[in-house]
Amino acid sequence: MTLNATILRLSAQALLGRRRGLVLALIPAVVVALAIVVRALTESGTGYEIVNAVGFTLALPLVALLAASAVLGPEVDDGSIVYLIAKPVPRRVVALSKYAVAWLATMALGAVPLFLAGLILQADAPSKALAWAVGGAVAGTTYAALFLALAALTRHAVVAGLLFVLLWEGLLGGLLSGIKWLAIGAWGREIASAVSSAVDDPGTGLTYAVLASLVVTAFSLWFAGDRLRSFTLRGDE
Repeated sequence: MTLNATILRLSAQALLGRRRGLVLALIPAVVVALAIVVRALTESGTGYEIVNAVGFTLALPLVALLAASAVLGPEVDDGSIVYLIAKPVPRRVVALSKYAVAWLATMALGAVPLFLAGLILQADAPSKALAWAVGGAVAGTTYAALFLALAALTRHAVVAGLLFVLLWEGLLGGLLSGIKWLAIGAWGREIASAVSSAVDDPGTGLTYAVLASLVVTAFSLWFAGDRLRSFTLRGDE
């Protein structure tokens, strides 16, 4: 099953041509700028929590959420999605093409800045920065798929995604240790810890983290394609 070049182009235009594109660029810029300021005022290694607490925990899922909702959400909101799915293009190709654009944006603006911020804060520990980038790439891949499924499911995907990130993975994840088994961020940290021992191990196990990420990603993409296949515009969904 191949991607559709026209849908890729239209999705990229939707992503970059709206105000969300500016916000997407600002989020990683803030992470890198914070790292530069902290490094300029402190010694190497100080303030490395920025990579985890700001870059990985907050910026990465926000980028994935905005990217996924930007490539599909506006078409659901204005009803033009019915014209898109009326074309002789398999619905799963539509979903995968839109996901590809959201994924690329998440990697470039979510995972790569983790590596850059890590190097800025501690240039003599490139393996640690790489670990966060690898963990961010895996988590970003899963986040983007999940949020695309949300965008296909509801017009309130941004709100639902924010609740998931801030409430489930953020607040409750910090209070209840058992949530790590159902938290994408914890799976990404587990994978990062396998790359570098400098990253704390959440305790889910590498095999579980990889399998859980694959299952959620695959199911989310299947759901998004199935949702588009059976999509009907009705009320304020």
